[in-house]
Amino acid sequence: MKTFKKLHNILLLGLAMLAGCNKGFLDVVPTDRVSDAAILSDSVLFESFVINRYMGVRLTDKEAEGTPPGFGRGFEYALWSSLTDESVYNNDDNTWLIQRGQLSPENTGIAGTLWKRSYRSIRECNFALANIEQVPMSAARKNLLVAELKFIRAFRYHDLIRNYGGVPLIGDKVYQLNDDFTDPALFRREDIASCMSYVLGQLDEAAAGLPEDNSSAWLLGRATKGAALALKSRLALYAASPLYQTGTWDQAVDAAAAVMALNKYSISQGGYRELFKKASTDNEIIFARYYTVGARHVPMEIANGPNGYDGWGGNVPLQNLVDAYRMANGMAIDEAGSGYDPQQPYLNRDPRFYQTILYNGAPYRGRNVETFVPGGRDSRDGPSNWNTSRTGYYLMKFTDEDMPINNPWNIAGLQPWIYFRYAEILLNFAEAANELVGPDAVPAGATLSAREAVNLIRSRAGVAMPDVPTGLGPDQFRALVRNERQVELAFEEHRFYDVRRWLIAEQTENEPAYGIEITRNGDTFSYQRKIALDGRSFMKKHYWLPIPREEILASNNLLEQNPDY
Repeated sequence: MKTFKKLHNILLLGLAMLAGCNKGFLDVVPTDRVSDAAILSDSVLFESFVINRYMGVRLTDKEAEGTPPGFGRGFEYALWSSLTDESVYNNDDNTWLIQRGQLSPENTGIAGTLWKRSYRSIRECNFALANIEQVPMSAARKNLLVAELKFIRAFRYHDLIRNYGGVPLIGDKVYQLNDDFTDPALFRREDIASCMSYVLGQLDEAAAGLPEDNSSAWLLGRATKGAALALKSRLALYAASPLYQTGTWDQAVDAAAAVMALNKYSISQGGYRELFKKASTDNEIIFARYYTVGARHVPMEIANGPNGYDGWGGNVPLQNLVDAYRMANGMAIDEAGSGYDPQQPYLNRDPRFYQTILYNGAPYRGRNVETFVPGGRDSRDGPSNWNTSRTGYYLMKFTDEDMPINNPWNIAGLQPWIYFRYAEILLNFAEAANELVGPDAVPAGATLSAREAVNLIRSRAGVAMPDVPTGLGPDQFRALVRNERQVELAFEEHRFYDVRRWLIAEQTENEPAYGIEITRNGDTFSYQRKIALDGRSFMKKHYWLPIPREEILASNNLLEQNPDY
């Protein structure tokens, strides 16, 4: 967002708290803030305010180091994946208590900022929407910004709904400090169906007013029609899922098909891993956060690199995820005839495995990774052994080997964080279409079947996997598409929500957090599964996060807590 870079610092410090601030008896203008009157009288300042709503404020330790947080966890130290069966965070970072089922309203770990940041952002959007008519700006420009604000607000509600269930709907009201906060209606949590209906309607309105492309005026990282429809596709899929049961599979099919019908997006043929490494306008990317030289994220290379390279380990993949990758022939590793060899477990696997996970023997930065003992350079026998992976694996996805591990702070940290890409839309469609008409039939209004949608993903250059065979039943295809989501979207903040909406978290999240112990005996290796993090636990109440206790108390106990917390 280079156009507004000079305004960036002052806006982040001041604009978020402007709406509703009353002048005190000392009529002094703070030097670190811009007044709401100034924003509303200057079209450039106002648009800068809108742009900054894509970001939030830092609310917890180690969050958003270098740049303000965006939507979701993104490129922080502990990724959201380390709350799932994808990975564990080597040095905790307030993740282990969630993995161990110790989450409580008083102790929410890294999951505790969602409620506060979301409602703060909703209020900021409402302030802009309520006052945009005062801004000296063309009607066409106002209409565009209104659509953009509705998208941002919908994204914040989407984060609230998928984490807490039904939540209070604020509408367009901008609450002031002198409002009556003893009114129970203010804190009344609407049911999930009402919340979904409201947000999906807002996304329809946003999509109608957003451009199809980011022109020179609509810079990369800002909403488009495709972004609004992609968010609608995700929410429509959630709504139809077993946890929610507030929508239908045909609505989910239609929502995904609407994105596909734009004919703007396709599966990247530039390589799976390359998609996540460089800022680009690849047609697979629908909506992403882009970083600039003056506003970087945490360098992934040092934060997640193997200890033998002076990396910190970071988010280390679990054996649970490794086992989910199929063989290159498309068969599961435990399937008869798959060709899986437990003495050569990394041979002939799904190509996405090699582009996502660093394993013993993987080529990386001029040598092969050595997680074996004794003597492996990336094991506990290597340098910086306090950063040794708990699991025997390290993260490859997102990392850029052109970036240094040592002293990366003024060079690295420029990969885009992708919020929506076309592969997700195809998987949304495949899941919903299978539930509606099975894997091989083409749903009404669509142009392909569920099986064909998955095959488009599997045909990616450099990742080619066999086509999904014909003749599968809906149950068989359901298992396959769930596995496809697990490996294709690994580490992209989907797994946490997928296992919950499918109501399988009581199985997947109660599995031990497995790693691998590899022992070298001359020229051969032996492999022994181990527990990477003890005490992993999931209870029924964990399908939803607890609302932080401070929010309940701030409502004078009018806000209803989620069950069993």
